[in-house]
Amino acid sequence: MSDKCFLDTNILIYAHTDLNLRKQAAAQQTIASEDTCLSTQVLQEAANILFKKFQFAWPDIQAVLMEAIGNNNLHINTAFTISEACRIAGRYGFSFYDSLIIAAALESDSLILLSEDMQHGMVIDQKLTIKNPFLV
Repeated sequence: MSDKCFLDTNILIYAHTDLNLRKQAAAQQTIASEDTCLSTQVLQEAANILFKKFQFAWPDIQAVLMEAIGNNNLHINTAFTISEACRIAGRYGFSFYDSLIIAAALESDSLILLSEDMQHGMVIDQKLTIKNPFLV
């Protein structure tokens, strides 16, 4: 991959947990070698998951978030992002939260959205392709 890649929350979670070592390695390799971007929403969701599901302590969560900010471009969601998320949800049928990630990916000029959960191969607005990085 050489195009700008936007990370869904699940990619960040795999990179920072040992839930699945193969996926952890793939997520870490992608972040280290590609031009990656994530949004404030991805950071918020990651913090929530790391606390509730993995029982990370808050200093450890803060360290993960600061590392993610340092290793990826950060898109800050705005009122326009929210408006676009509503348009995307209406047009493509995604949940609002997935649509917010898609809107942020489009705004950040990413050509690829890496997600394990969204429809692999789907193209949004003829610009953004959803790819599951764990498919072999």
